[in-house]
Amino acid sequence: MNERSGTDFTVEQLAERADVSRRTVFNHFSSVDDVVTEACGNVLSSVIESLAAVPAGDCGEATMMEEMAAAFRSADLVAPMAYLTRVLGCPEQDPSPRQALMTLRVFTEASDRLLAEMLARRPEADKLAVHLLVGSLAGGVGVLYHHWAAETGAVDTPESRRVWSLLLERLIAAVRDGHGNESPPQPLH
Repeated sequence: MNERSGTDFTVEQLAERADVSRRTVFNHFSSVDDVVTEACGNVLSSVIESLAAVPAGDCGEATMMEEMAAAFRSADLVAPMAYLTRVLGCPEQDPSPRQALMTLRVFTEASDRLLAEMLARRPEADKLAVHLLVGSLAGGVGVLYHHWAAETGAVDTPESRRVWSLLLERLIAAVRDGHGNESPPQPLH
């Protein structure tokens, strides 16, 4: 994917490049799209690693929110999102159905991993509350990704990181305080 800056390759080409048989690829993955989704999902693992590094507080929902907010703030998502955009499609054009589906799968699988980490971390917590919190933040990050990519061209620069930080703070405030309680948005420029 790095060499081609995209996902336009066959199982045969992947197997040849990895110096394995085609069968070996299919022993682990059912399709090239599964390989791409797995590889791209791994680049978003920084938020799961960040959550593991945040000390657990008490079992209250507010504390869970602060833990999740700290994890998202400390995770480097800009570099992985810039990479995903290069590999899965350009922000200037609408993605193909295949690209859109792979992007959705990548974010969904990252959300599922984040949920599993939070449930393991908080086995006593109300499962619905954890699902709602993780779903709100992870879904919101997916929305932010599209706004960030459109605003910045999905490149990793100091300015795109500043824009990401502002967008992320708006998401955290909306999830924590509710959408009706938001303060006026700060301009991105």
